[in-house]
Amino acid sequence: MNKIEPKADTRASLIAMGRKARQAARVLALAPAAVKNLALARMAEAIRHDADIIASENAADLALAKGKDLKSSFLDRLTLTPERTAAMAKGLDDIALLPDPVGQVTERWTRPNGLDIARVRVPIGVIGIIYESRPNVTADAGALAMKSGNAAILRGGSDGFRTSAAIVAALQRGLLAAGLPMEAIQMVPTMDRDAVGLLLGGLEGTIDLIVPRGGESLVARVQQEARVPVFSHLEGICHVYVDKAASLAMAKSIVLNAKMRRTGVCGAAETILIDRACAATHLKPLIAALIEAGCEIRGCAETQGADPRVKPATEEDWSTEYLDAIVSMKVVSGLEEAMAHIASYGSQHTDAIVTDDAAAAGRFLREVDSAITLHNASTQFADGCEFGFGAEIGIATGRLHARGPVGLEQLTTFKYQVSGTGQIRS
Repeated sequence: MNKIEPKADTRASLIAMGRKARQAARVLALAPAAVKNLALARMAEAIRHDADIIASENAADLALAKGKDLKSSFLDRLTLTPERTAAMAKGLDDIALLPDPVGQVTERWTRPNGLDIARVRVPIGVIGIIYESRPNVTADAGALAMKSGNAAILRGGSDGFRTSAAIVAALQRGLLAAGLPMEAIQMVPTMDRDAVGLLLGGLEGTIDLIVPRGGESLVARVQQEARVPVFSHLEGICHVYVDKAASLAMAKSIVLNAKMRRTGVCGAAETILIDRACAATHLKPLIAALIEAGCEIRGCAETQGADPRVKPATEEDWSTEYLDAIVSMKVVSGLEEAMAHIASYGSQHTDAIVTDDAAAAGRFLREVDSAITLHNASTQFADGCEFGFGAEIGIATGRLHARGPVGLEQLTTFKYQVSGTGQIRS
């Protein structure tokens, strides 16, 4: 396992790490797809081989975490069951099956003077990934960065330090087995909080991109302090709007899944909006279904009037990412008010409409300004795997370069390759 270094060595250690990552990135940028896929296969084998070691390290992390005042959703994300470890290894196999984006020609044209111009995908370079205690992110982030030709420097949460170190050791063995530099995937070898600030500073120009994955405080710090570009989302305040033309059975199924499948993920619904035109038939059943599933509801006056178990919602509730079995619920006067509410309180992450009205669905999909909009589907599909990306490094809600799940293609940029036959400019 990586040694925890003393604070005085943090800066020198990380700058050296950045320089090694830059050298590794040059190798990866030119590595054939077959070699990168071999590395992924060997990584998956190493994860499976080390499953007991990883489980032991995870148990040690969990034992320490359970002695703290942490939310159940946090502990759930930190926990690696045998099934989750197996899924982590399979995720590497799945990424190997995806097309290599590096070198893809996205557009090509010939100018009147005969110059042939091609826009070609190339790696970004060195990516710093800062995340909280989510061990699966360690494997996903390292694998996606490597497959897209980038080197990765990983800084996981202190509560999952031992687990992440064991996973990185397996990933590095996979790289070496394929003849690639182990420095292509590195983990910050210290829990020193100053390490985050050093990464955000760019490590003397060796980091090209920062991707944070975690809670609001982490992402806010990254957005405020980063001196290099950032892919991120601040919050996942996701909505499900139940339109007047919604099937009750479908609405109930989608609402329950969107909220309760996993409450601690960023795609979990935090607010349910109900069209007043269907409240007489839909409101009480939806409230009952959520409460019976163990969800606390904080609602508007009309929602409270439908069921005495509903607690009153405050203004703050409409903009709260609970990441827990709590949801806010509001009755609205129709599609216009629903979209206005989402525009006012949402985080431009993921929002869904349930309706059999194609026109209403079309307007919602077009007009709601979120990275992901869905019709008749759960917000929990906000996931790179569900999009066919194999895995994701996070969700981006910004407007530049990448938006939505950040997978292989989003971890590349482009260059122009221009070929001529001796042309000179007049």
